Formats: sequence, C-alpha cells, structure tokens
Amino acid sequence: MTRSNKRLHGGRAADVRPFYVMDLLARARQMELEGRPVLHLEVGEPDFPTPQPIIDAGITALRRQQTHYTPATGLPELRQAIAEHYLHRYDLAIDAHRIIVTPGASGALQLALSVLVDTGDNVLLTDPGYPCNRNMIRLLGADSTMVPVNAETQYQMHASHIARYWNEQSVAAMIASPSNPTGTMIEQQVLIQLIEAVADAGGHLIVDEIYHGLVYTGDQHTALAYSNDVFVINSFSKYFGMTGWRLGWMVVPDDYVDAVDRVAQNLFLAASTIAQHAALSAFEPGTMDILERRVSMFRERRDYLLPVIREMGFNVPVEPAGAFYIYADCSAITQDSFAWTRSLLEDEAVALTPGIDFGEYEAATHVRFAYTRPVDQLERACFRIARYIK
Repeated sequence: MTRSNKRLHGGRAADVRPFYVMDLLARARQMELEGRPVLHLEVGEPDFPTPQPIIDAGITALRRQQTHYTPATGLPELRQAIAEHYLHRYDLAIDAHRIIVTPGASGALQLALSVLVDTGDNVLLTDPGYPCNRNMIRLLGADSTMVPVNAETQYQMHASHIARYWNEQSVAAMIASPSNPTGTMIEQQVLIQLIEAVADAGGHLIVDEIYHGLVYTGDQHTALAYSNDVFVINSFSKYFGMTGWRLGWMVVPDDYVDAVDRVAQNLFLAASTIAQHAALSAFEPGTMDILERRVSMFRERRDYLLPVIREMGFNVPVEPAGAFYIYADCSAITQDSFAWTRSLLEDEAVALTPGIDFGEYEAATHVRFAYTRPVDQLERACFRIARYIK
C-alpha cells in the first residue's frame, strides 16, 4: 500500500484556530447521552423558537413555490423593509440600494472583508472578540492585529488604539456593539471619534451590530448615524430568533455596492429565498411585540445572574448593556479558565465558555456566561458552580 503525498489542506486553513468550546460541547453531549443532563451556559444562541409569524410566512412562501433564486443583493421587498426598520428604530433614512441581504452575518463579514482586504493587509480587532473574525481575515491572506481592551475602555476599541496600533499595512478596523463576549456597548462620542480616526488613517470601519435590539441599559445607536462610509453588519439571528435560517444583512457605502454585488454573485449566488420571504414578517407589529417581550425576559435573566456570580467571587467590572453574555474575571478562583471549565463540566455538569475562545489577552482568567436559558436553569447552574468553588 503506497502512502499518498497529497497535501491535506492549504497553509491558511492550517492557521485557523478551532472553537475550544466545541470540545466542551462535544463532551457535554456525550455526558447527556450517558444520562447526565448538562446545564448549558456556553451556548450563544437564543433558546426561544422563531416567532410564529415568521414561521408562517416561510410556510406560505413554500406553498406558493417561492423557491427560485433572488438577486444576489436580496429580495427588493426585504431590502426596503430593512430600510424602513432603520427609519422607525433609529430615525435614519437609509437608501435600500445600500442594503445587501446575506447568508447570515458571517456572510456579510465575508463580503466586507473580500472587498476591503488584499493579501498582506492588516485589520485591527479587539481582544477579547469574536474568534471567527481573525480566521476569516487569515483565509483571505491578510493578518490581524489584536488590540487588547479591558474594563477601562468598556472592552471597546478607542481612537487612541488606532493611533497606537495602526500601521502601513492596516486597511480596516472592526468592532462589535454590543460585544461578544462582553455584552458592552461603545459610547456615542467614543464611536464618533473612532470613525474619524479610522477615516483619517485612510481605512474603513466595520461595525458588527448583530445584537442590536437586545439592549437593556442605555440607548443603542447605530454607526450609520455618524457616517455613510462605515460597513455595518446585522443579522436576523439574535434579536429576531432566526439563527438556523442563516440570514443577515449589511449596509455598505454607496461606492462599494457594485463590488459587493459582484462578489456576492460568486460567493453565495443569493441568500436563502425561503428565509428572505419569512423575514418579511419580522418587522410586523405583532412580531415585534413578541420580540420585545423576549428582550424583557433576557433583561430579567441578566439581572438575576450578574449579582449572583459576583457574590461567588467572579469580578465583572463593567455591567453588560446588551447581547446575552457576561464576561467574568475568574482570577480569584482559577488561573486556567480552560482547565477549570472542563473540570466544572465533569464534576457539576455545567458548561461555560473559557476566555481562550475570544483571544489571548487575560484569556486564562476569564470565562463567558451566556444567559440563554430560563432563570430556573440559571439558578440551578449557579448553585452547582458555588458548590464546586467551595
């Protein structure tokens, strides 16, 4: 038998880091198969089902055989509905021509990076931050500079970071507000200064706003209110409860619409037709009423969980304003959050996400709690965690 010399994968793919929490999740699933129920506080997905009006709209589209390709930029009716959403929620008149419907927010980010980044370029990202961002950048042959952020800056990038970390290869910076894993939001004036700093440096700012709507403290403001030159990414997954439908959108500068259209034609052809027709009902008053009731329930969960974990010894210096995460300093409990979360899972059947999934800066002394479970499950999980710490 001869051994093949065929290379298994390209060098860029080899550089893609795994989701470490997936190892924990796989072990948790195995435990459940063995009859040990696990309390999941590691899952970044709403536990609520897709609202029934959206489901009904999807079923109607199927019955009407509305299953053919849409334009690469999305159904015109849906792009217009999104534009009207910006008008109603933010009092912003956004030209529907600038709105690109995508296969999830990940598809939107892939498009944005594809039109902005070339081989050898550099993109500034926050550390901690969503790990897939740096992997997408690497797959395009570019590099990322991880900008360490902490409680002093609300875990957000500031204009001062641009002055410090921007270099000759830098072409863009990316932030998220509300953020994963911290749940913090960038303050209005800080955002304005950041937009100006990136523009002055000759680059572009990409703003992830996929958790907009899930905001419990303060006002939510979109970067589109302060510049027409930013790339703003949003999604139907988190607030609208359509994770598995894989549908998002991006608002792009007018000069980039044609380029994004061409790239979308080649990368995706189009987002799911059924999902797009279903999403048309997402902005209807009845659907929005359902979604706002869920926001109240997420707020209740946050307000329960935050003081309880602080009492257990976790340090949360900045109250999360949105999303459904708490990023907690566990240095008083452990100096190795990855090993600690694995041990917690084995001993108490509670799953948390270790900080290493979100970067390197102080990762070993942080964990992420996701309050994507009802309060009674959060109570049971906290009881087990407290017992384990003692």
